[in-house]
Amino acid sequence: MTRMLSEALRGILAPEEMAGLVSAFDQVGGIIIVRIPGPLMHRRAEIGRALLGGVKAARTVYCQSSPVGGDHRTRGLEAIAGPDDPRTEYRESGCRLLVDVREAFFSPRLSTERARIAGLVRDGEVVVNMFAGTGAFSIVAARRARCTVYSVDVNVEAVRLCERSLALNRLAGTVVPVHADASEAVRGGLVPEGDRTLMLLPERSDEFLGDAVAATRDGGTIHYYSHVHADRKADAAGLAERRYLGAAPARSEILGSRLVRAVGPRYYQAVVDARISK
Repeated sequence: MTRMLSEALRGILAPEEMAGLVSAFDQVGGIIIVRIPGPLMHRRAEIGRALLGGVKAARTVYCQSSPVGGDHRTRGLEAIAGPDDPRTEYRESGCRLLVDVREAFFSPRLSTERARIAGLVRDGEVVVNMFAGTGAFSIVAARRARCTVYSVDVNVEAVRLCERSLALNRLAGTVVPVHADASEAVRGGLVPEGDRTLMLLPERSDEFLGDAVAATRDGGTIHYYSHVHADRKADAAGLAERRYLGAAPARSEILGSRLVRAVGPRYYQAVVDARISK
């Protein structure tokens, strides 16, 4: 259990109850999101008040009541302490990002991966971000490089948040928000062929690999994210490589793969970087 969570809840929960609580929570700006096991749900108001009092800069605590799902990748959230106001500003890599935790998917746990991708993007590149959400990957990349990023998402609220965030930041490059289904954006010519394509929908990436190839120029790079089950954390990246190679409709050279984060017991998010040949 994280030290912050332990300290906030010391004296509130019995040791056996502490052991059943999720060992970490997310803080997005002034908002905390915590998962609470069923047996402790009747204590959620106490847990919320303890977190609100124990975590710096927190103004609202939400309990996640359902997993991320649906085309818009949203989740059920119940306010258990503080005002029910899901909008906040989050700062990362020198960027100001507006987030609505109820209306659009955002994870602070992807900050390292956002910085990694931004470090790979070169001046002059065209990047297609197929499932961009609020545009965090797009904005962080465009702050660093003089690139053009097409930031595509089917969730109109996510696209609006991206547009509002763009007004708050000085970028080296350009972000073009596109409100569309990723497949329709590619097949309908709403985005050009890119030097680099991001597939930030790990639970469904295989369904869209054909569109990702179509969105990427010959010799360009696809960043393929997937969720994989693995008995050992060290095996996750290799399993993601095999999944990509089994599903990819184009010749591919694997440039590298890595574990991004754990998403559950023996369940991981991994990324494969692949150069394609058409």
